[in-house]
Order: sequence, then C-alpha cells, then structure tokens
Amino acid sequence: MNFTLRQLTYFQALCAHRNFGRAAEACHVSQPALSVQIRALEDVMGGPLVERRARDVVLTPLGRQVLAQADAVLQAAETLARTAREQSSGRRSLVLGVIPTVAPYLLPGTLAQLRAVDLQLAIQVREATTERLLALLQAGELDAAVLALPSGGNGLVEVELFRDRFLLAGSCNRLEQINAHGPGIRPQDLRSEQLMLLEDGHCLTDQALDICGMQRTAPEINMGAGSLATLSRLVAAGFGLTLMPEIAAQAECGGAEGLRVQRFPEPQPYRRIGLVRRDSTDGEGWFEQLAEVVRSVGEGIVSQCRQDSGHAPGAPAEDHET
Repeated sequence: MNFTLRQLTYFQALCAHRNFGRAAEACHVSQPALSVQIRALEDVMGGPLVERRARDVVLTPLGRQVLAQADAVLQAAETLARTAREQSSGRRSLVLGVIPTVAPYLLPGTLAQLRAVDLQLAIQVREATTERLLALLQAGELDAAVLALPSGGNGLVEVELFRDRFLLAGSCNRLEQINAHGPGIRPQDLRSEQLMLLEDGHCLTDQALDICGMQRTAPEINMGAGSLATLSRLVAAGFGLTLMPEIAAQAECGGAEGLRVQRFPEPQPYRRIGLVRRDSTDGEGWFEQLAEVVRSVGEGIVSQCRQDSGHAPGAPAEDHET
C-alpha cells in the first residue's frame, strides 16, 4: 500500500493544529474521516506517528521524520500543480542567471522590457559567479545565463550580446598622480600595489589581471572587495585604482562620491558579455527573443557611457579583447 497526498495533507494539518478535531475542521472533513487517513498512513509507515492524548497530540520520533518529508513532498506537489496551471493558461516561466558585475546594472531594464513584451512571463533571477551559474545551468536549475564569454562550459550554446570596455577608475587625486607621468596610461603601466580588485571567484578579477599582465599571486594586489559597489567606494576614497566595466560606470560614479573614470588609449580592453543555454534545450523563439532584449539594454547602457565620456555611439574605436 502506498501513501497519498491527501494523507500527507491531513497529517501536516494534524501536526500544525495538534488536535484531531481542529485539523479535521481545517481540512473541511469529519474527524472520523481524518482519523482513518492518519491510521492508514501509520500502517504504511510502519508505526505510530503521533502520541494521542486527551486534548492534543505529540509527534513520535517517526512522526518527526515523516513530517519533514511530507513538507518537502507537498511543496514539490504544489510546484508541479502551479506549473500545470501556468502551462494550461499559456503562462511561461524563465529562470535567468546573471553574474554580479552585470546584474545590478542590466537587470532593471531587462526585466522591464521582458514584461512589456510578454505579460504572461514569470521570471526568476539568480545572481552568482560564473562557476556557480554554469553548475546551475548544467543541473537544469537555470534556463539561461548572462556572463562573460567564453564561458568555459561544455555543451553550451553561446551568443555574444555586446562588448563591455574597461575604464580606469580612481579618485581625482589618484588619476592626477598617475597621469602626471605622461598621457595615455595603459593597463600594463599600472603597478600591482596600485590595484584594488574583487575577491577571488569573480571573473572580472581574472580579466583585470590578464589585461594588466599581472599574476594573482602578487602580494601587493588588494583583492578583498565583495562587490563593485564596495570596490567603487574604496577607490573613490583614494585607496587605489581599479578597472571599471562600462556597464557599471555611470551607476557607480553616481553612487560613489569622488569616483572618476578615464578611458585607456586604443586599443581599449573589453570583455564580451553573452547569453548561454544548454545545447540540449530547445531554444526556438524564446532564446533569440531573450538575447535581443538583453542586447538592446546592454548596448544602450554602454553606448550612453561612451557618449558621456566623449565617445559617441558608433564612433570608430579599436578594441582589445581580454
């Protein structure tokens, strides 16, 4: 004999109300009907789930184990039921992963445009490092992810969305000091003791080190910031210099008083931001539509940054990929 979802529901109610009568009332059944189902569940589980007392019940050790599993089973069943309802009503879902150095700047505009295009779309967002996003994608917990290319993952379809150039960021005094040695400071001209970067695990740190021709083992490099927001405020306060992606520049300059950015001479270093999915996933329609929306938002942000810093959108500029 197998247990049923009804039995688990009745048992869950009994544990919540600690009384057969109140549990039966909550489940809209008679007390004898609820008692029969609890007995049947106990027969399946091989022992009593509750100690029956005059006015209440107390869980047995077996009952505690069954309750924990019942909660998980009923939650999963509700998720399946919701999926079926959404499917029958035409409502679609999307679970999107985004790396932390892109998410705060790209997501607001992207989510707004996606909802404007499809009001029936239910969107969930996961923000995590590239390594974590790839693991979630391979496990089927994400439908797609926005990250820097190449992703390094296997069995993926990758589409480039836009190119995100790197700027040199620091306080006014810091930038004046470094520019005093001559115009056109290049990434390779920076000294390791001048740099502040994100902590290990962020692909932006690896990209910055590669651009500057440095090894992460250099003891002088400060790699302690957990987010671009924290890094920007430390740099704005004069604690060092950093490489700032264009997509974050306007937001961080607005949020960190005293933060200034300047462009590197040509060829300007950049990273490729792309959208990836499993190659086993049917990408017909939704993937192309998602890529177009994210591309539009991302290109709009970086183009505005270039325009504000004296580089009009579309102006010729030679880039150097990291």
